[in-house]
Amino acid sequence: MNRPVEILEKYWGYKSFRPMQESIISEALSGRDVLAILPTGGGKSVCFQVPGMMREGISLVVTPLIALMKDQVKNLQERGIKALAIHAGMTRHEVELTLNNAAYGDFKFLYLSPERLSTRAFRSYLPEMKVAYIVVDEAHCISQWGYDFRPDYLEIGALREVVDAPVIALTATATPAVAEDIMERLRFGEKNLLRSGFERPNLSYIVRKTEDKKGQLLSLCRGVPGTGIVYVRSRSLTQEIASFLRAEGISADFYHAGLGAETRSRKQDDWKEGRTRVMVSTNAFGMGIDKPDVRFVAHYDIPDSPEAYFQEAGRGGRDGKRSYALLLWNAIDLRRLDQLENVSFPSPEYIEDIYQKVHIYFGIPYEAGEGRELRFKLGEFCKHFSLQHSQAYYAIRYLDRIGQWTLTEDLDIKTRIAFSVDRRALYDVEFPERKMIEVLEVLMRCYEGIFSYPVPIDEDYVSSRCGLTVPGLRSLLYQISLLHIIRYIPAECSDVIFLRHGRLAPGNIRLEEKTYGLLRANYHSRSSAMKDYVSEDDECRQKFLLRYFGQEDSAPCGTCDVCRAAAKSPAAAELIKDFIQRKGGVYTLDDLRDAFSVPGPSEVAGWPEILRTLIDDGDVPAPAL
Repeated sequence: MNRPVEILEKYWGYKSFRPMQESIISEALSGRDVLAILPTGGGKSVCFQVPGMMREGISLVVTPLIALMKDQVKNLQERGIKALAIHAGMTRHEVELTLNNAAYGDFKFLYLSPERLSTRAFRSYLPEMKVAYIVVDEAHCISQWGYDFRPDYLEIGALREVVDAPVIALTATATPAVAEDIMERLRFGEKNLLRSGFERPNLSYIVRKTEDKKGQLLSLCRGVPGTGIVYVRSRSLTQEIASFLRAEGISADFYHAGLGAETRSRKQDDWKEGRTRVMVSTNAFGMGIDKPDVRFVAHYDIPDSPEAYFQEAGRGGRDGKRSYALLLWNAIDLRRLDQLENVSFPSPEYIEDIYQKVHIYFGIPYEAGEGRELRFKLGEFCKHFSLQHSQAYYAIRYLDRIGQWTLTEDLDIKTRIAFSVDRRALYDVEFPERKMIEVLEVLMRCYEGIFSYPVPIDEDYVSSRCGLTVPGLRSLLYQISLLHIIRYIPAECSDVIFLRHGRLAPGNIRLEEKTYGLLRANYHSRSSAMKDYVSEDDECRQKFLLRYFGQEDSAPCGTCDVCRAAAKSPAAAELIKDFIQRKGGVYTLDDLRDAFSVPGPSEVAGWPEILRTLIDDGDVPAPAL
C-alpha cells in the first residue's frame, strides 16, 4: 500500500479523508515541516498517524495529555499498530523497557510527555531510534503567547539539533501570533501553515445574561433532546448541579479529575453509551472523547479564555446535526474573572516562598532532590503551612511554567506490589485462603522484578486471571500485606511534582519577571476578550470567535442569539422583501447572498433565518432552484 487512503481504509475503515486531512498528510509525506490548525473534532490524530505508518521508522509524539496519550496508544494497538507511551508515574524500569522497545523493536509510535525529552534515559536511547517524524500535539503549548504555555515544550527545538526528521505540529486553537511563534520555536525550515476554516454551521452559539442560571440550564435540558455536557468552574459545583438536574428528572452525573480512575472511566462510559444523558464537569471532561451526537454544551460560568471556550463548545454537534453552545453569565462572573487574574499571579516574593516550602515539606536540603517525583497533596501542604489554596496552587503552576519543576495534575498511579520475602520462603507460609496463593502465583509469573522493587500491576488483568473482582483483589492484597509477604502500595490519584534540579538557595531562583509580566498581560488580554464576547450584542457570535483566531472574512452564522435577534428586526425583513419584489418574485439564494452577505452597509446579519421566517409566513415566495 503506497497511498494514504489505502492506509486509512485498512486501519481506520474510512474510504475518504475529512477536509484538510489529505493536504496535511501530503505536506508531511513530502518531508516538509507543517503546522496544522484544525478545530476540535477535526481528526488531528489521523494527520500524523497515516504518514507515520507510511514512513520507515518510529514517530515521536509529544503530548501533555496523559489520558489522551493512553487512549491513543490503546486505540492504535487495537487496530494492530504497535505503539508505546512514556509519561509521569512510570517506574524507571518501565521507562527503560519502553525505550528499549522503541529503539530496537518494530514499533511505529512512541508517545512522550514533554518533560521526558530532556531526561538522560531518553537522550541515551535516541541515537538508536530511526525517527520518522517529530509530532507535536497541542502545539500552542510551546508559545508563551498561547493560553497554555509549557516550558518543557521548548525542549523540542533542541531535539531538532540531533534528530533529522520533519515536524508535524497540530493544534485546535492558535491565534495568528501564536501560529508564527510555534513555527519559529519549532525551527521550521520554511513557514508552512495549513489552517482549516473554523466555521461550524450546525453549532448555534447562545449567550444569556441571567441571575437564574439553574432555571436557564433546566430549560435547555428540557428543550433540547439528546446528550449534553455542562461545564462548571469547580469540583464541588459539579456535584451540586448534577444533583439539581437529577431532582428535576434529568439523567445527570458529575465528573472531575479528582475522582479515581475506575470511577471516571465508568462515568465516562455511562455517558458515551447513553445511560447518562448529561455530564456536569470541570474542564477535565471531554478531551479525546469523540462522541458525535452531543446536542448541547453549556457553560455555567465564563471560561478564562476564548481558546478554552471554543475548544469546549466545539465538542457539540460533531455529527453535523444542529447543536447548541449555551454560555450563562452575570455581573458576578465578570468580578470573578478580575479576581482570578489577581489570584493567578501572586507576587514574586510569595512564589519564591512557596518554592522553598515545597522542598522543606519533603525534607529536601539545598542542592539535593534532582530527578525526584513528589506525590503532592495540595490540601495537606496548605494545611501544614496555613496557606490559602488558590494562591499556593498558582505559585506552583508558575514555577512549572518557568521550568523550575514539572507539575502533573491528577495523575493516576497504579497499585504497586513488591515481595518482602524471597521465593523459597513462600513455601513455609500457611495461607488462610487458597485464593491468596493464586494471586501470588499470577504476580510472580507476570511481573518481572517484583522481588526487587515495587512493580505497578494491572488490577483488572490480575483479578480476571484469579476469578476475582477488583475490590476483592484489593482486599486480598491488603490481607497478604498484613502477613508481611508483600509490600502493598494501593492505587491513588495524585498531583506529581518532578524536580528538574537540586534545591536552590534563597536569592538564586530565576523567577523571570519579564516572563511573569508577559504571561499576566496575555492572561488579561484573553480575559478581556471573553468579557467582550459575552457583552457583545451587535456582532455574530461565531464571527467574533473566528475573528479572534484570525479569520477575518467570515459571514454571520444566522443561528446565534445575535443573528436571531437581527432576524426579528422589521427593518431587515423589509429590506429582503423589497429586494425580492424588485426581482419580480423570482430569485435564488445566491442573489440574496451576493446582496446581503458582503460586509458593508448592505450586510444583513442572519438573512437566511429572516428569509425562512418570511417564507413560512407567506410573505415571499420560495427561491428558485
